[in-house]
Amino acid sequence: MEQDQAVQLAGVFLVQSQRENEPPLAIDAERVRESNGLLIVPYNSVQYLDSRDPREQLLDCWSILVDLARGDVRFGTLDERHLWKNPST
Repeated sequence: MEQDQAVQLAGVFLVQSQRENEPPLAIDAERVRESNGLLIVPYNSVQYLDSRDPREQLLDCWSILVDLARGDVRFGTLDERHLWKNPST
């Protein structure tokens, strides 16, 4: 699967997963990257992404992971947190 397609899948997944009481969310396109066959797609509030002001950042946004071979889309887990917190590992 191409990276552009995977980002689109992640965007659809994010919209479908969003709860009514959450602020508008968007993919952080600047920080999308690939690791071990997974596309790591971070997201946050639109307000934070527009400003990059840490005071606007939502803190429990687990990155969306897209399996590039199968096209499976899901939120990352605690065990996978190192993928987006320490990208070199």
